[in-house]
Amino acid sequence: MQRDIYEEDHEAFREVVKEFLRRYATPEKAQQWDADGEIDRATMLAAGEQGIIGLSVPEEFGGAGMLQDYRFRAVVNEEVIGSGNGSLAGAFGIQDDLAVPYLVHMGTQAQKEKWLPRMATGEILGALAMTDPGAGSDLRGVTTNAKKVEGGYILNGAKTFISSGKTADIVVTFVKTGEGNRPDAFSLLIVESGMEGFDHGKKLSKMGFHGWDTAELSFTDVFIPEENLIGGKEGMGFIQLMMNLPLERLSIGVAAAAASEAGLKWTLEYTSNREAFGQPVADFQNTRFKLADMATTVDVLWAYVDRAMDLYRQGKLSADEAAKVKFWSTEREWEILDQGVQLHGGYGYITEYPIARAFLDARVHRIYGGTNEVMREIVARAVTGRK
Repeated sequence: MQRDIYEEDHEAFREVVKEFLRRYATPEKAQQWDADGEIDRATMLAAGEQGIIGLSVPEEFGGAGMLQDYRFRAVVNEEVIGSGNGSLAGAFGIQDDLAVPYLVHMGTQAQKEKWLPRMATGEILGALAMTDPGAGSDLRGVTTNAKKVEGGYILNGAKTFISSGKTADIVVTFVKTGEGNRPDAFSLLIVESGMEGFDHGKKLSKMGFHGWDTAELSFTDVFIPEENLIGGKEGMGFIQLMMNLPLERLSIGVAAAAASEAGLKWTLEYTSNREAFGQPVADFQNTRFKLADMATTVDVLWAYVDRAMDLYRQGKLSADEAAKVKFWSTEREWEILDQGVQLHGGYGYITEYPIARAFLDARVHRIYGGTNEVMREIVARAVTGRK
């Protein structure tokens, strides 16, 4: 089905992304990222120079100023994921969809001036640290705490499953600054790499996204100056997270749709060229019916996600609608990629093939950004009006 969400500027930008991938995301580079467990800084700097990242940074700070028009980020996801570089797409997403928006929407002028220009160029990489080892999706169960002292805070605790946690220069960190678990008991602090007592911890070995680092973070009596309090006001952390979660969940939905479309493309190519019992695999009725199901699901998925992008651009994407997009799109992605692996036969199990890598990468989409079980709870509360 023909999509009509993009305009001329978006398609022109698509060519820029394709050229970037040809130059900086070769198969050899992707193999090296997997071996190293992270994207090299030179690639991120090149992405900043080419305008592939920094899309959400306002123009006055050196970015493209496209935070509300998520279509440009969708183009990046489509092309990068479609080229088989899921890890690179993930690293870009952490910068533009998670770290930067907190500064753009909620940062003080001084915070914006200090960090945004260098985040637009890729010189500074950001991360978001919400999850405590013992809290998971329960944000009110966070125990990482920051005690007020003269001139700032003393931070103690730990975070886990932090995407880009090893390579990040600054980490927007969700911490407890008050008593109890009321929303006003939490704040967001920017923790800078190199601060005494801040340890990036070990890099975690994951099922998928092997070229994109995930780490544990620990904080031992880390002094955080008060100017690193996001927005300059204590007790706003929970509200600030809630404000940005629709964007985070929309970004996961877009990535899921892009991976689904890529999985269909790879499966069509494989089954058209692979022969079994004297004919292409695509000529068997079972295969043809499965491909028809996959193609139809991809069309419906994009129609839904495109509508969500349009609502976000208008400032109308609610938290419960974003939760719907997140859980429904990631479950369709899993079904499509699973079917793609099956139609590849034994080769679908070999990570040399992009369908296998995409399948492994996709598993976490139903977990991070809030598990799909939590997403259903959010939607159920909105539908029933009951807590």
